[in-house]
Amino acid sequence: MKKLLLIGLVGVVLASCSTRTGHLTGAMGRPVYHPEIPLGMVYIPAGSYQMGENDMDVPFLHQTRAKTVSVQAFYMDQTEISNNEYRQFVEWVRDSIAREKIYAGLEDDADAERWINYEDMYFDEGALEYVEYDPSDRELNRSIFSLNWDRRIDYSDPEVVPVLADMYYPQPERYYKRRELDIRKLMFRYYWIDLREAAKRGRVNISPDGYDKDGNKLIDEHRTLENPVHPFTEEPQGQDLDLSQTINKKGQNSGIRGHENRQRFIIDEIINVYPDTLCWVRDFTYSFHDPMTNMYFWHPAYDNYPIVGVTWVQAKAFSVWRTQLLNSWLVAMGDLFVNDFRLPTEAEWERASRGDLSMSQYPWGGPYIRNEAGCFLGNFKPMRGRYFEDGGFHTVKVFSYNPNGWGLYCMAGNVSEWCETAYDESMYEFSHDLNTDYRYDAMDWDPPSMKRKVLRGGSWKDVGYYLQNATRTYEYQDTAKSYVGYRNVMTHLGRGGRDITKEGGEEIRSDIELR
Repeated sequence: MKKLLLIGLVGVVLASCSTRTGHLTGAMGRPVYHPEIPLGMVYIPAGSYQMGENDMDVPFLHQTRAKTVSVQAFYMDQTEISNNEYRQFVEWVRDSIAREKIYAGLEDDADAERWINYEDMYFDEGALEYVEYDPSDRELNRSIFSLNWDRRIDYSDPEVVPVLADMYYPQPERYYKRRELDIRKLMFRYYWIDLREAAKRGRVNISPDGYDKDGNKLIDEHRTLENPVHPFTEEPQGQDLDLSQTINKKGQNSGIRGHENRQRFIIDEIINVYPDTLCWVRDFTYSFHDPMTNMYFWHPAYDNYPIVGVTWVQAKAFSVWRTQLLNSWLVAMGDLFVNDFRLPTEAEWERASRGDLSMSQYPWGGPYIRNEAGCFLGNFKPMRGRYFEDGGFHTVKVFSYNPNGWGLYCMAGNVSEWCETAYDESMYEFSHDLNTDYRYDAMDWDPPSMKRKVLRGGSWKDVGYYLQNATRTYEYQDTAKSYVGYRNVMTHLGRGGRDITKEGGEEIRSDIELR
């Protein structure tokens, strides 16, 4: 009897521990998320502000008419991306190319396997079995296993030098026989998803039998591409897919649409990542800038100065690499992905620049560009021929001068900054007031006017007008300038209230009580 009672008691306890219930509880076992500000960034809460000119339109451009907009919460780099930070990207590309060459070029299989993660378990879904590492088939191994980044490369290693010989300039191109890296070889392959194209949908058939009221057959292929085969790669691009297979007794159709092949929305690009150091000479006629061309990017003296000579496309590639760098580390630590690093939209940039000051003319408020001691508050061209009056000749360190209300440095002056937004004079007229933005992915054959991207903040060579929060100008996405840099942003996960410490976590009331 006691045994039966004990068994019954155990059964009751086990039943009470069951996760099954007849009530709506939400998916069980979900991890708790606590937002964490990425290293080197500041948090900018969601909010509304008056976007556009707060002062008279001095050049009468009529392109920054004021409008009230709302912007989602996001993180922004506290400083412009520095030379040393961009160099990490360049060296990562260099090392990844070198690892590929070393693994493929070493003669001894035992030496080569140290450069690949051959101990990883790879499951082949087609064969329904685990694939074992085969030392003799390096091409197959590379298509399956990842490179070993824990092993550092000694570029002076006698075994490695012959394998990496073609990464350096050939003898006829060498200057004083110096063995220097051929920057033309620093090509970075990356991917991004064209969500705007993927979001498009075809029309819905309104007839259950596929014919209209006049007996004409309706088109079943929804938003089929003009060319089902890609003109360059000759790969099938797919078409829209009709997922509304069930029609009820009333003849209603669910109208659900999908994509037959999402591969066409995954954009594959290859780009050279080395900055254009010759921009210092190209940007100024009858001016001496050879030392900046020779030294600015690589010398340690300029490590904490803003990166320049980078196109809008290169800045976008950097953002993709930075995203993968962080997300790969998060996955290795057992954490979740976060939003992508990217260039800021024009509305985000102006929201950040204003520093939570309503109707402010400059990031520090204004209306003056000097403080009460008569010192200039940014790095720009204060007077004709007097570039050094503000304390900087060309660029200055990225954490120079005082930060604005959000804690952001050099939002006015130093270097102009790329924005994600495509430039259009009438953008304020047609853009939405919610996360205001306008994008256009320009092709090589597009006219120059379609390749314009917004620049904000003014630079070391600009007059004070371009330092104002609302002043907007542009450069072409495929050009590199000695006065244009950038910084990244990341969209915040959550409501985006003023106090980030109250966001996330297990308490559901924490999001309700935010102010």
